[in-house]
Amino acid sequence: MKIRSVQVRVVEIPFEDGGPAKTITPLTWHSLETVLVRVEDTDGNVGWGEAFGYFIADATASVIEARIKPLLEGAEIASIEEWNRRTQQQLHLFGRYGITTFAISGVDMALWDLLAKRRRVPLFSVFGASNKRTLTTYASLVRYGTPEMASSICAQALDEGYEDIKLHEADMRVIDACHRTVAGRAGISIDVNCGWERDVARANVDALAKHDRITWVEEPIFPPEDFAALASLRARGVPIAAGENWCTEVQFRHAMDAGAVDYIQPSVSKVGGVTEFVNIAREAQKRDVGVLPHSPYFGPGFLATLHLAIAFSTLQLEYLYVKPAAELIDLSSIRRGPAFDLLDEPGIGLSPDEAVVTRFVRAR
Repeated sequence: MKIRSVQVRVVEIPFEDGGPAKTITPLTWHSLETVLVRVEDTDGNVGWGEAFGYFIADATASVIEARIKPLLEGAEIASIEEWNRRTQQQLHLFGRYGITTFAISGVDMALWDLLAKRRRVPLFSVFGASNKRTLTTYASLVRYGTPEMASSICAQALDEGYEDIKLHEADMRVIDACHRTVAGRAGISIDVNCGWERDVARANVDALAKHDRITWVEEPIFPPEDFAALASLRARGVPIAAGENWCTEVQFRHAMDAGAVDYIQPSVSKVGGVTEFVNIAREAQKRDVGVLPHSPYFGPGFLATLHLAIAFSTLQLEYLYVKPAAELIDLSSIRRGPAFDLLDEPGIGLSPDEAVVTRFVRAR
């Protein structure tokens, strides 16, 4: 396929989560920043992708515009895998991981959507037949920081039919309060966002092992690529998960070979796109390691993850439990509460709403 054009836009949509303003990193989180990628071939087919952009959207978009777009427009792509590897090598001087890989991820995703559309098949079928078309998501809560607020949101998610909930809390008082509220009606996972010291992590994991239905503890320590330290937390009664901040199959393979985690969590918008996600999932299958994709997205990144989760029979899928001011992609045709049903539409199946894009696109 020959590429005619590459377009990148930053779409910023405010959201509500039922609590006060949140801080992650040094910044307040109150909007979803989507680095939206559109790739068109010379036959008029369009593929959609999403590069990770929360807080650094303009930087990610600039890498696509300045470094990837000039290489891709006018190019003949015979193999997306080869294109991905070649582009990684061409751009490696700017950093193997982080923003450079995020940018590659979004374009790679758009190329796979484009390829599936050219073949007139859904994306998941490109990687093999699947009898499964439905996947249930878990409610991925933001950090609330107080027992009262976090417990209230847990109760709300239960009322909406969620059977699994993920907390983003590091305070055990809050976690324990949520556990009491849920009272065994749902599985609970805890994403610490690298917030515990090693000795604190050991003590807290041991305490959580005494609770019922704790499904995993995610990124308990910093740095997240300290594989030996992560491995030391395993076999204490609660599975350990990590990977949303790892990039490429190389880093995931090293983590799995080190026995770092029970579950890996590749993020298709960060890891190197569909190409690297597929490589990672296949390596995980060889090692019998569970895959729990990181996907706090509402655009092409979520849809691509849904297709990959079906194709590779991942354990659960993350759904960010917030209410955007508008839907970048209308998911109502495939959503049934916490469950999503894939259709036989080509590619990722749905496209961004241009009216929403126009309303929330950020001037650059």
